[in-house]
Amino acid sequence: MPARVGIVVRTRHRPGFLRGALADIAAQTFSDRRVVVVDDGGDAAEVDSVVAESGLTDVDVVHITEGEGGRCVAANTGVRTLDTDHVVLHDDDDRWHPEFLSRTVAWLDGHPDDAAVAVPTEIVYEENRDGAWVEVGRAPFWAGMQRVSLSEMMSINRMVPIAVLYRRAVHAEVGWYDETLDAVEDWDLYLRILRHGDIGFLPGEALAYWTQRPDAEGLDANSMFGLAAEHARDDAVVRDRALADWVRREGVGLPLFVAASQAELAAHVDRSIDRAVERIVERLRTDVRDDVRREIDAHQPVMSRLRRLRRRLARE
Repeated sequence: MPARVGIVVRTRHRPGFLRGALADIAAQTFSDRRVVVVDDGGDAAEVDSVVAESGLTDVDVVHITEGEGGRCVAANTGVRTLDTDHVVLHDDDDRWHPEFLSRTVAWLDGHPDDAAVAVPTEIVYEENRDGAWVEVGRAPFWAGMQRVSLSEMMSINRMVPIAVLYRRAVHAEVGWYDETLDAVEDWDLYLRILRHGDIGFLPGEALAYWTQRPDAEGLDANSMFGLAAEHARDDAVVRDRALADWVRREGVGLPLFVAASQAELAAHVDRSIDRAVERIVERLRTDVRDDVRREIDAHQPVMSRLRRLRRRLARE
């Protein structure tokens, strides 16, 4: 019989992270699972060796030739390899609470109308110390989150793949990960899921740990830092595509009105900030000694240039 849960591990030239991910999976209290390690253009022999060393017997390995993969291709390749009820992406550098799978599977069993379920998540900050990445701090990711809201998700992604278990069948309804994107592929999928159904949320303690290494470069970098430009570009692509769909159906009237209102609001905020700065400067000039007043006056041109630069950046 097929396993109930399929776990897709995307990795590329990161044997240390892959070793940790497999150990993390082995520590799960839920064992009815199947693991697919997708080697996205890395060293095939190295990946095979790490998997063999892990001792896990429920692991398949798929190697993608360098230059033919990418984040979305790797995700789709892994999911298509599976025939499980549920799927989760476990990127090689992220981690779980030992009961992540048992609790999320129980949620989906108890909420048959939910297409997926997300869990509270902690950001785990890491730094390189003597050649090893070590934890240096933690912070909640979207502290106080109680539900998955479409309106909030339209503003910004509030979930990461390590925190979301979903029914594999949703791909038949909403499609696969969009392989034209280099980033935000998870957010794009979640938005499509939310157009058709609900994503549940399991409140309580953090069950997923999203590691971040702000100072890392190259292969050790997180996608949100290493692919920052791609994130910004593909975020705009997803939004523009949705806006184009709306315009084709409904016309340009409402988007034009919203765009004008947004521009008016931004101009109002700029004017309010400028007036506040001017009041503060005038108050300082009134209340301080002559030598300090002369110093403030000397910096007025600089402050004016800063205000102009801020307005120009806002327009761009």
